[in-house]
Amino acid sequence: MTRVQPKGSSGSGLPFLFLLLCVVTLSVAGCADLMTEDAVQQDVAQLRKDVNQLMLSAHRGQGEAETLGQIERRNREQAAESARQVAALGSRMETLNAELVRLSARLEQVSQRVESLGRRAPAAPSAEPAAPPPAPPLSRQAPPPPLPTASAPPPAQPTAPTPSTPTPGPATSMTGPSAAPMAPPPRSPVSSPSREPTAEASYQAAYSDFSKGHYGLAIPAFREFLRRFPDSALADSAQYSIGESYFSMARASAAAGQGDKAGQELEQAVRELRKVVVNYPRGGKVPTALYKEALALTELRQTALAQARFQYLVEHFPQSEEAPLAKERLAALKR
Repeated sequence: MTRVQPKGSSGSGLPFLFLLLCVVTLSVAGCADLMTEDAVQQDVAQLRKDVNQLMLSAHRGQGEAETLGQIERRNREQAAESARQVAALGSRMETLNAELVRLSARLEQVSQRVESLGRRAPAAPSAEPAAPPPAPPLSRQAPPPPLPTASAPPPAQPTAPTPSTPTPGPATSMTGPSAAPMAPPPRSPVSSPSREPTAEASYQAAYSDFSKGHYGLAIPAFREFLRRFPDSALADSAQYSIGESYFSMARASAAAGQGDKAGQELEQAVRELRKVVVNYPRGGKVPTALYKEALALTELRQTALAQARFQYLVEHFPQSEEAPLAKERLAALKR
């Protein structure tokens, strides 16, 4: 009986150990699961932080890219604006250069005309003193009327005084007919130039006021010149100067803040410059008048008409000085 009891006791301990091992295993497995869950949660949290940081950096990069794009656009706009301003300044400089060339050419013409007038001026006073010489023979012609009475008494030759009388008779008769035809010519040419000035003198008087900026005096003077000398070679220049005077007056009125007056003067300038093309189509002032008329139309904001004038100038007067300027203006208006 004593030998069988220990065997029974050892058999009852094995299930207990097995249960203990199962409990320990389950507890260890539970701890392992808990440990893996915590690690995963930490990893997920870390990933979320990384994603958030990446999103923030992406937003910042987007903002910086947009800022850079705006800066680039502004730079491009500023570059385009500066290019336009440079082109405008270049065209203005070319316009000023062209006007300077025209003014220098006009000054040369004026100087040549002044020189020609100076050369003609001494001839006029020399012609005036030439008139008095025929006057003395007129006073000496007083004796010729009695000559026919002296020729009547040839039968009274035997008397002594007769030889003295015939000698002066032929002398006076020879001087009388020669002096009579010479007297009238010097009087008529001397009186005619003193009454009416020449076309060149009238033009120079009007141009003197124009060159000094006295447009209010120059315009009526040029109109009077055209009325008196419509067929003069300077007629187209006079008509152009009238239009140029109104154009310059419009610029002055605009600078003084008188917009309405400037507009009226520009419209008058267009009408006067149009007369140059219509009345003097073969004159040398047609290209200049077309260019100035187009400028006036541009300032009046009549863009279509201005383009038509520039185009006509380029097509019909390609060799003129104004043709390249008209091309630039035409390109600027078409932008």
